Amino acid sequence: MSMLEMVIDSIRVSLLNYQRVVILKEKNTDRYLPIWIGPDVADAIAVKLQEVSVPRPLTHDLLQQVVQDLGASFNYIVVSGLDHDTFFAKIVLTQNGKTVEVDSRPSDALALAVRAKVPIYAEESVLEKAGVHLDKESGKAVVGSEGEAAARGPKPVDEKELQSMSAFKDFIESLNLDELGGKGGDGEKKPDKPDK
Repeated sequence: MSMLEMVIDSIRVSLLNYQRVVILKEKNTDRYLPIWIGPDVADAIAVKLQEVSVPRPLTHDLLQQVVQDLGASFNYIVVSGLDHDTFFAKIVLTQNGKTVEVDSRPSDALALAVRAKVPIYAEESVLEKAGVHLDKESGKAVVGSEGEAAARGPKPVDEKELQSMSAFKDFIESLNLDELGGKGGDGEKKPDKPDK
């Protein structure tokens, strides 16, 4: 399966349940990948993206330093899988000329990627299931294979998996993708600075 390069578009806070969502955007296209993350890691990502200095190293700063002190270097991270409502990621490192893949939560992988300034990828299969397009006629967000149909041809998602992702779909349908790069919309907001 191929990997597609992504960038962090924004971090959102749902006003309904105050859950954080990081919105990844496929580089050079208008396809998005929203991933729920915890508030602590959302803050860790936001701190680095906004270049806020902190008096002491955060957990991800420490992990980055440990990896480097052990002689390894970060190559990239990849959102590598989606099983029902759970995303999976890998941190890809090089140590002593060998490539090492470390399983990770996507949020932790993203927090390290922004610190190490390495590329962020997503497996195409993940984007086929959970990627979001904007329906140009209705202005609504369309999830997964429904949004893929126009651009790449239909790729069906297992019905059982779609049912398990119903909460994900409900949330995505509430997003206004026209405003993803800015203030947010439809009950969502982009935090000005991390909560502390």
